Amino acid sequence: MSASSGILVSQELADLFVASLASDDTRFIKVSIKNESLVPDTTISVQGQFEDDLEKLQDILEDSVPAYILARKTSAEWIAFSYIPDTARVRDKMLYASTRASLARSLGSSYFTESIFATSKADLTASAYAAHLAHAASPQPLSAREQEMEDLRAAERASGTSSYAGSASRINHIGTGVGLPWSSEAEQALQSLTQQDQSHVVVLDIDLSAETVKFVASEAASPDTFHTLIPTSAPSFAFFLWIHERQGETRRDIFFVYSCPTSSPIKSRMIYASGAASVSDSAKQVLGDEQPILNKFETSDPKELNEHYINEQLGWNQISGDQAQSIDPPKAKQAFARPKGPGRRK
Repeated sequence: MSASSGILVSQELADLFVASLASDDTRFIKVSIKNESLVPDTTISVQGQFEDDLEKLQDILEDSVPAYILARKTSAEWIAFSYIPDTARVRDKMLYASTRASLARSLGSSYFTESIFATSKADLTASAYAAHLAHAASPQPLSAREQEMEDLRAAERASGTSSYAGSASRINHIGTGVGLPWSSEAEQALQSLTQQDQSHVVVLDIDLSAETVKFVASEAASPDTFHTLIPTSAPSFAFFLWIHERQGETRRDIFFVYSCPTSSPIKSRMIYASGAASVSDSAKQVLGDEQPILNKFETSDPKELNEHYINEQLGWNQISGDQAQSIDPPKAKQAFARPKGPGRRK
């Protein structure tokens, strides 16, 4: 597999790595770039604990010459070290830096649990690795914006699953995980989507005082216009029915949209975040199995919602169905046979 620098993993390195996976004897594989190819330079066998064996790297690394180290931490875990000294030549720094990401990818990313960058031999010692683990385990400070978003995500996770209560129930409370009751107008508007013969949108919101889901709007709309009915200054929920042709088939796809503009009051945002799962689950029961919700979109700016956005989120091709059936996907080139994935541990 070619890297961004155009450097390829040699067959010799691929074979050595495959053999190392099959045996627990190899601790380190030093990899260098020679003749525009990634080749094995030196190997070190397992002699003690991983942290103790790290000291062996001091003997095979040079102060000003970059290299990669493939390190076996356990029988099922490998670490990819990129050693690019500050004192190395600028050309070598650029070459090794532009190739480092694809080395592990080429050999099989699933084998590597970490990718660590080192700029000196002192970064590749037992004490340096212990400091790395301590730093990775410590909580990172959050900005005010990040803390606000984390609170919203926590509220949404806390909502759990819920069951549809119907318009007759008025005893449930927001965020309890039981579910939000719906007004009869909201329920009827959503049910009407199953009878529509053209693309249509239904917009709902939460009546905070009554703790119910209530009706806001229902109107025929296209993928490029339905966002105009979604409020831009307050949270809301929308269900968009898109009737369209795809690959010679007429489809009726419904999308659930949770819109929460950044200008919304923080209390409203948290309530809507915790109620989104409840509304989605209840809607699935209202619509029934014959008209499932295809996907859920979350946005802070309804104006970004259009046909291009939907196709992009779903990974759909922008070409017609007939063209999609007639075009074969390009075949990827492969420099060597990638090792098989690790087996299930018993």
